Amino acid sequence: MATAINVSRSTAFTLLQTLTNRGLVMDSRIGGARLYHLGLALVRLGDQAASELKVTQVASPILQALTETTHLTSRLAISDEGYAVTIVRNDGPGIQLVNASLGRRELPHCSAIGKSLLSQLSDDEVVGILNRLGMPRRTDNTLTTAAELLADLKLTRQRGYSIDNEEDHLGVVCLGAPVFGRDGQVIAAISVSTIKSANPTEQIENLGRTVKVHADLLSSKIGRQE
Repeated sequence: MATAINVSRSTAFTLLQTLTNRGLVMDSRIGGARLYHLGLALVRLGDQAASELKVTQVASPILQALTETTHLTSRLAISDEGYAVTIVRNDGPGIQLVNASLGRRELPHCSAIGKSLLSQLSDDEVVGILNRLGMPRRTDNTLTTAAELLADLKLTRQRGYSIDNEEDHLGVVCLGAPVFGRDGQVIAAISVSTIKSANPTEQIENLGRTVKVHADLLSSKIGRQE
């Protein structure tokens, strides 16, 4: 290995130890010899990559159906180091209420789609992300403490959908829901945005349930095991 990648034997050994510790390589000893082969973590990574590829392939028609039902722009995002990153979008009529540019990173604490991505993580995992990314205030409604967000995520799990109640943009409400992979873990989330003044509370709740229905449909299409 050292010869193949043009490094010293000690550097190659350190790299192998790091890969072994992360499960990417397995160390099999036979007698006094050390033999290395691919680790099981690569299987998990391959499964995750396959799930993410599949979700982008099947999301477009589901987002189109969501937009046709709600007359709102819908989008799908994945988590990238804790940030929510939009990878598929279906534009509805009228102006775009939020910046949903493809590939744009956004903080998860003040968006419905970000909350949905966080919703199934443990409290410690959520706090770790918040400590790393911060919780800057966007509006007077922005949740700026971990305790507030954890309580909100509990409500998200109970409802099955998340709400951004003017927390990122004044006058705008967003509804999101998580998308689950085959292993039951959240691999993505979808959301829509609407003008709060044009929607009474009951209608906003109906929108949230509609988003959840489409997120559940997407989960079933990519093979979530109930």
